Amino acid sequence: MHVRDILNLKGGALYTVDPSSSLGAAVDLMVRHDIGSLAVMEAGCMAGMLTFREVLRALQRAGGTLEGTTVREVMVEEPVCGNPGDTIDELRELMTRHHVRYLPVCEGDELLGIVSFHDVAKAVIKETSMENRLLRRYIESEPAGEKQ
Repeated sequence: MHVRDILNLKGGALYTVDPSSSLGAAVDLMVRHDIGSLAVMEAGCMAGMLTFREVLRALQRAGGTLEGTTVREVMVEEPVCGNPGDTIDELRELMTRHHVRYLPVCEGDELLGIVSFHDVAKAVIKETSMENRLLRRYIESEPAGEKQ
């Protein structure tokens, strides 16, 4: 299974925010859609990523308030990106090595989507379930020419 397959499984929803938006508005968007990350887009290009990790750091630095903070001040600039042709194993290794739970997937300069560790886990479960069903059918099938 490849990253493009994970993107197809999860659908085309991509949530974005402008870097000049308030951090509070970004958090509202994340909560409303039950997501842990936003792609930060400026003039049609990805300018960075915002995840709950950056929000928590901003809260801690500001003594528990988001007031007056913009997305640009806390976003991850130039985030690590995956490619649609990467395998799940390559994706997991990349996410683990860079300690990220959310990974933008790009083809050239085009942002195709964001893959979360949860998305990867769901894809692995789906792939494993299918393999198990096929193996079960193979094991349970009667070998040709051996009827009882």
